[in-house]
Amino acid sequence: MKDVASELRMAKFVCAAALALPDSCEFVTAGEISGSLTFSPRGTNGFGYDPIFMPAGYEITTAEMDPEIKNSISHRAVAFRKLAVMLATFK
Repeated sequence: MKDVASELRMAKFVCAAALALPDSCEFVTAGEISGSLTFSPRGTNGFGYDPIFMPAGYEITTAEMDPEIKNSISHRAVAFRKLAVMLATFK
């Protein structure tokens, strides 16, 4: 990746969330976060891709973010918030 130009270093992470209830009701949703990959790791919070992933609209990597901010915009948080809304409106 070191020779890949900035404009081609796009990334997207996706999380699928599913819940199957004993009465056969099923809920499925997804969340995603888009951004770009940096040329070198930055930050110490998080794990995996966090030091090289910069979410769209931010100038810092997810490893440089406060955990509360990172967790509020993550693909996992988006997916599970959607699932929570589905469950809240379920009758």
